[in-house]
Amino acid sequence: MGIPEDVALFEQRLSDLIIKYEQYFLGLEKREPLRLLGEVEGLSKKYQGFQIINTMTKFKFNAAIARLNSYKQYWTRINRQIEEGKYSRDRFKMEMHQKDKAATPSKTAEDAAKEKHAISPEAEMVFRSYLEARKACHLPADNITPEMIAAAIEKQKPLIINKFHCKGVEFKVVIEQGMPKIKARPKL
Repeated sequence: MGIPEDVALFEQRLSDLIIKYEQYFLGLEKREPLRLLGEVEGLSKKYQGFQIINTMTKFKFNAAIARLNSYKQYWTRINRQIEEGKYSRDRFKMEMHQKDKAATPSKTAEDAAKEKHAISPEAEMVFRSYLEARKACHLPADNITPEMIAAAIEKQKPLIINKFHCKGVEFKVVIEQGMPKIKARPKL
């Protein structure tokens, strides 16, 4: 392989590493992706003492190295926060589990069936699109429920209507930087 191909591989592996770390911090991956990190660091050191003549390739390589270094600092900081118990996502999860334990008796099957039918067709369509997008991005979709999507949509809808003074809101699933997102568009 030539230098441009190696730089493209380095950029691709770095993108994969960023996604794996995000999954690790969300709790979707059980272990830190250290093997992939070692592979990416090896690719970054391959041409470090070498003069790259092509300006575009040199720029891409240096930009990817800078990106890797800034992400490594970010990941180190997050790991330190996790070890100290100060990571906000972990505290949020812990508070949610405590609320669940303190909640009153669990729902009956009849209550669950009523709640399932309360979901609007629009929310159901967004939920299905979101699941397909997560599967297309090779992300787990086991812990996502239609109720979660419907609650998020119902929470955002009045805020957007008030902000943009529109009649309604249309929700659409898009994939940005390898991650599916639900975007809202005001209807005039």
